[in-house]
Amino acid sequence: MVNRRILRVKAFQTLYAYQQCKYSNANLAQDYIREAFLPDLNTMEVQDKGQLKRDAERCVQLFLANLQQGTWQTGEESSEKIKHTAIKAMDLFHKYNKKDKDFLKQNMLTSVENIPGLYIYAIHMLVDFGAHVRNEKGKKRKYEAQPLVQPESVHNLGANKALQIIGENHGFRRECNRFQVNGQDLELEIKEWFRELVKPNEDYQRYIGIENPSFEEDKEILQSLLKKVLFKSEAVISFFQDKDLNWSENKSIVRSLASKVIKNLTGDEENTDEILPELALNWEEDKEFFQNIYNLTIASEDEFSSLIAQKTKNWDVERIALTDRVILIMALTEMVNFPSIPTKVSINEYIDISKTYSTPKSKQFVNGLLDTLSKELTEKGKIRKSGRGLIDNK
Repeated sequence: MVNRRILRVKAFQTLYAYQQCKYSNANLAQDYIREAFLPDLNTMEVQDKGQLKRDAERCVQLFLANLQQGTWQTGEESSEKIKHTAIKAMDLFHKYNKKDKDFLKQNMLTSVENIPGLYIYAIHMLVDFGAHVRNEKGKKRKYEAQPLVQPESVHNLGANKALQIIGENHGFRRECNRFQVNGQDLELEIKEWFRELVKPNEDYQRYIGIENPSFEEDKEILQSLLKKVLFKSEAVISFFQDKDLNWSENKSIVRSLASKVIKNLTGDEENTDEILPELALNWEEDKEFFQNIYNLTIASEDEFSSLIAQKTKNWDVERIALTDRVILIMALTEMVNFPSIPTKVSINEYIDISKTYSTPKSKQFVNGLLDTLSKELTEKGKIRKSGRGLIDNK
């Protein structure tokens, strides 16, 4: 299941990427300025290359000064061309940022909403393994006069009762169509993976030695194949990585959802029963939180960066690790804008993110600063918590 912690991590990763984009966009804007002051090769007039270079640097400094201040100052001593070019560069900077912000937000949402398609693929692979075993049953081998005689239990996976329930389930078929999961796309891979990965598996070898396996034994082999083959083999992992750029972060979620499908089967399901887990208990509400924490963190960046700078006077705010800055601003944004989330919950969540994604000393730094700032903002009435089990700070 996708929970709020996972959404916070994905929002943090996206906001970190957005900050990197902003640095790149600032460099692109400066490149634009320097190109604007290159000598004109189409004119016969004598040009002072040294002066052009000095004007370019003055324009860059004007651009950077306004970038840091956030309010536009033209610089009275500057020429009209310098002012005009600096303004144009600032416009380009904001245009690039807007484009990146929207793209990253959409990619962030898509990466989560595509998770069901990934676990559907995993389940479909198991169904395809079962179909492959059924197709192989009784097949006459080339150059053999008679079919190879094998014990019936060799075909257990083809008769796996849990796979039959899944394969015939209307909800599963609907989701396969929705995410365009088609066994024909992986026909050759399924044969190869079955031969090289499934057949040699020790649990599978024990399973095909069982005569008339129980429903629980049918489920157990599927769980084993998920854990020890699909989510451990480099060939299968490579397939998922091609499908999902965020596979390293999504792998555990996908595995959990696929495992839950099998675990929840009772053997009494009808074709119309819903056997697939929801992405989240209330995805629309979680999706709103997901988008808001992203948008509001970007909108609050200047305000909270200034607040952080005031509390870290011995530190240049630009010298604080970028990961810590993003984490701090996200945490403050959540505490101020989400009244139903307890302050302590927010602090603990972002401390955990800092332990995983930032520097070894980040935990203490983030904890201490958030504790101080949360108390100050509560006293000023900017953090107001209300809701079930929370104090209403009026």
